[in-house]
Amino acid sequence: MRQVWIPRTGPPDVLEVRDAPDPEPGEGQVRIRVAAAGVNFADTLTRIGLYPDAPKLPAVVGYEVAGTIDKLGPKANAAMGSRVLAFTRFGGQSEAVVVPAQQAVPIPDDLSFEKAAAIPVVYTTAWLMLVWLGNVRRGEKVLVHAAAGGVGTAALQICRVKGADVIGTASRSKHARLNELGIAHVIDYTTQDFEPEVMRITSGRGVDIILDAVGGASLAKGYRCLAPLGRLFAFGGSGLTPKGTRNPLHILKGLLAMPSFKPFSLIDNNRGVYGVNLGHLWGETETLQAIMDEIMGLVRKKQLDPIVDRAFRFEQAADAHRFIQERKNFGKVLLVP
Repeated sequence: MRQVWIPRTGPPDVLEVRDAPDPEPGEGQVRIRVAAAGVNFADTLTRIGLYPDAPKLPAVVGYEVAGTIDKLGPKANAAMGSRVLAFTRFGGQSEAVVVPAQQAVPIPDDLSFEKAAAIPVVYTTAWLMLVWLGNVRRGEKVLVHAAAGGVGTAALQICRVKGADVIGTASRSKHARLNELGIAHVIDYTTQDFEPEVMRITSGRGVDIILDAVGGASLAKGYRCLAPLGRLFAFGGSGLTPKGTRNPLHILKGLLAMPSFKPFSLIDNNRGVYGVNLGHLWGETETLQAIMDEIMGLVRKKQLDPIVDRAFRFEQAADAHRFIQERKNFGKVLLVP
């Protein structure tokens, strides 16, 4: 099989496609012949050496795949030839992966492998914040940063299902499409300060939920934008690495701009602050399976429809990384063998 390797830290061009033996499933495991694998912002951070949970380089990364079960391990409760998606704890950007049978989730016949591979990471992350922890309600206002990204597009679809109103931030070129997807208010983060815009749009009340993968000063501004009983979710730090570069001074500046939340301040303001890191929840299998069951139920009802921007061949992995770090994507970016 072929795999996309990060041999060392550096620019996108360090990525390599290498050959390796097919993995063999052990007891209770299945092998999936991969048709599509997800690419996430965490992969680009691993490549530049800024992802603390990454495996030691050289390594193959990738958190999610979709494909066909082509081999069963002993006592694996699954059917040969089943079309499935699955989480992978790294190693997903390969032509074949091995996962526990219970983690291989069947997908509908009319769902493409590309759309299936776009589901696990971004929809689970968005669901954890909005539904599992945030208890989003009809009529609530939700601020979604990077609304055109993978988590952003998943979040706006979940908000639509739950009846919540979304305010998004995105570069100007993406506003028209976001409007078509139902976001009435989109803020151009490259030219506008979102804090006064949010307060203007909400007539000074603020928003009920914020999803923030930017970090730095954005968190402090977001906290000030919360309405009573508002919930702020921090799940990334994309603002610390502009254009995918590793600039220690910029990183330090962003870290120093991050707020400290005092318990009595939270109590007085009736606000909550949450941190979400899907990579630290691999052991919570029952929770993740319950969330995936709910998500797939809505996918089957056509209420959630993954948005895939582009699928790059394995040999184009460097282009996929550049596409993400330059903020060009609208929805999910994938790799296909």
